[in-house]
Order: sequence, then C-alpha cells, then structure tokens
Amino acid sequence: MSLDDLLKRNSGLEIAAAVAARQVTIGEIRTGYLAAIAERERIVKAFAHFDCEKFLASTLVVGPLEGLPVGFKDIIDVAGMPCECGSPIYRNYIPRGDAPIVSMVRRAGGTVAGKTVTSEFATREPGPTTNPRDPTRTPGGSSSGSAAAVAAGFLPFAIGTQTGGSTIGPASFCGVAALKPSFGLVPYSGIRATSWTLDTLGFYGRNVRDVAFLAGSITGQDLAVNDGVQWMPRIGVARMKVWEQISADMSEAIVAACDMSKSRGAHVVSLPVHPIFENAYQAQFLIQDFEKARCLAFEIDTHSALLSATLEQAIRDGWSIPVAHYVAAIDAAKRAQAASYDLFREVDVLIAPSASGAASIGLETTGSPNLNRLWTLLGLPCVSVPSLSDGSGMPLGISVVAPMGDDRRALRAASWLQETLSGGARC
Repeated sequence: MSLDDLLKRNSGLEIAAAVAARQVTIGEIRTGYLAAIAERERIVKAFAHFDCEKFLASTLVVGPLEGLPVGFKDIIDVAGMPCECGSPIYRNYIPRGDAPIVSMVRRAGGTVAGKTVTSEFATREPGPTTNPRDPTRTPGGSSSGSAAAVAAGFLPFAIGTQTGGSTIGPASFCGVAALKPSFGLVPYSGIRATSWTLDTLGFYGRNVRDVAFLAGSITGQDLAVNDGVQWMPRIGVARMKVWEQISADMSEAIVAACDMSKSRGAHVVSLPVHPIFENAYQAQFLIQDFEKARCLAFEIDTHSALLSATLEQAIRDGWSIPVAHYVAAIDAAKRAQAASYDLFREVDVLIAPSASGAASIGLETTGSPNLNRLWTLLGLPCVSVPSLSDGSGMPLGISVVAPMGDDRRALRAASWLQETLSGGARC
C-alpha cells in the first residue's frame, strides 16, 4: 500500500505494521500528517497546542506504536507542554511531569503529537473545534479536539476523557471509533478531575481494530481483534426511557443494526429494563454535579470572573446539593453496578445509541451526553462503532456495551458489528 493510501485510510494499525515492515518511515508518516494539519487545521481547530518542530523531531522509539503520533486532550498533563483546560485561568500553565497515561503511551512507542481542544474544564462550554464532516456542526464534547483530529486525518490516535458522554458522543458525531474502557483499566491521575466517581479515559482511532490496537498496546492486555472474527455475539437491546430523546434517524439506525446483525446469524433480543437502572441514570446527574462543584472549588473561589456563566452557575448549583442526597445517589449507583451483571445473563453485549442523533448545526453546544450517562456510571466498557449515517450523510455511532472488566468482549463484538454494518453506510 502506498504512503498516500495509508494516510488516506488513516488506520493506525496498518500504518504501524507498514513502519515495522520498513515499507515507510515514521518520518514520512509524520510529514504526511503535518501536510493534512497545515491544510485543514485552520478550519477544524482540533489543537490547543501544536509544536511543528517537536512533531517532526527524530526520536528513538521502541514499541508496538512504532513512533506514531498520539494527541492528548488538554486536561492531561504532558511535561513541557501547556495544559490550559480550555480556560483562561490556566493560560500558559506548563506541567513538569507526564500523567501516567502519557508515560504509558511513550513506553508503548507512541509520541506526543500535541494537546487537543477540550471544552471548559471538560464540561459543557464548547471550545473552537468544528466537525471535520461539516464545519457548521458541533464535533461534540468535551473531547472535541481528540475526536476531530482523528476524523480529519491529522492523527491515527488520540486520547480523551469521559464523565458523562465526552468520549463516545464526539466519536459518534465525527464518525470515528472510540473505547470508553472499564473503570480501573487505566489510571486517571495527572488529569484535571471533574468527578472522582465518574471520570475515565477514552481512546480514539479510525476504526474499532485501531482502537483495540491502541488500548492493548498501552495497557499490555490482549485486546486485539482481527478481520473476520469467528464469533457470533448474542446481542441485547435494552430500551431505556432516555431513548425517547433519540432522533428518528438514530432510531432507524438501531433497527438497521439489529436487522443486519440478525441477517448475519446473530441472536438479537429485547431486554426488560429494571427500575434500578432508571434510578441510577437519574443519580448520575446528581453525582456529577455534586462532585464537579467540589473539584472546581479553587477556580470559583479565586477566579470566578474567568469562568463561563454556564459553568459558574453549575458549580454554585452543585454546592447547594445536600450531602444526604449525594450519599443516596452513590448508593443507587452501587446497587445498579452490582445488578449490571444481570444484563448479560442471556446476551454477550448490548447495543445502544452513541448519541441522540447526528451532530447538530451550530457550535454553541457540544450535544447531550444523556445516552451515555448510565454506561459511565456503571463503569462498563463501551465502544462506539462508526458505519451508519443519516439522510444528510452525517455519522451515527452505535455503541456496544459489555460487562465490567471485559473490554476485549466489547471490542470483539464491536469489530464484528462494524464488519456487519460496513455494507450499509446509510440507515
């Protein structure tokens, strides 16, 4: 495969294999990415910080990622690079050390490409990033720059975070794959926190196999998946009340995913939703708001004038939540987490909408995280699968959810689903 074809496909797994086989050099790959950035970054605005010289610098790397560049959301500490958290409060703040996830990427042979745009403190106030599929539409958030950088062909991989729907939602809007892993798979220290109960990292790649390769390379776990996986997943569909918020196009996409899976021989069943999960879904809002207020106590106490009006009000509202209500919400979450294994008694995975619909026109909002709140709260691995689109050609992601700790099952089933849906780009 030629260099141009490799960059056009933007498969990190294929590029790493080509570099390892000495078919191309990592210098040629980086130069190709730099050309794409030079051509489109002024429109996409995926980067909060990008250093051209460091991007092209020759470095000795050993590991499966073969020196490929990885973007990091701008709430993640990278030694010597600004970490501004999408806020003027931290303008020009430069950490002295790497967050553990950055060190893990370097140990796996990856290099730091730069810092990708985040919404303000990874909350709801959007940054400048646009959707690479249509610059008049939101890329989602809060990991907007990470998803957009991969979708635009600027990078093969990027790292984001999720507290509500901040990894999976942007993947759906931008048409790339993403993994929100099980709680505990990767450390969260060295990253700006907004919720000690809910915050987790997220991984972006062009397709599911790329995401599995990235996550496996970083963690050392066997997460790899291959084409033509000889495994037929049993799929469950649990239609929660929040599904009332999804668009007609997303509803049709779910039906199409189920029908195409059945036609390939998969067992697809509808599952009842126990009230314990509806209660937990409501608890997620309260937990996130309560903890966000306390995580941002310093900022509102010392720099409130530099916060957006939306975030300032959200912090003040969070401080008004009674501790007893928060404790009750934590209890509801723990009971739902314990019960989550029951969701998979008769099925291997669940499928669900990755977002309420396609990316909306306008950059004033990052879109609703509501379709992802429960999976985040439960700590379940969730993979957004790109393949389908709405009538205007905008991407619609389908999520594959597996039991806690079984990220490999989620990735295998997601790869199978992407392969199944690859012939049906339109829902």
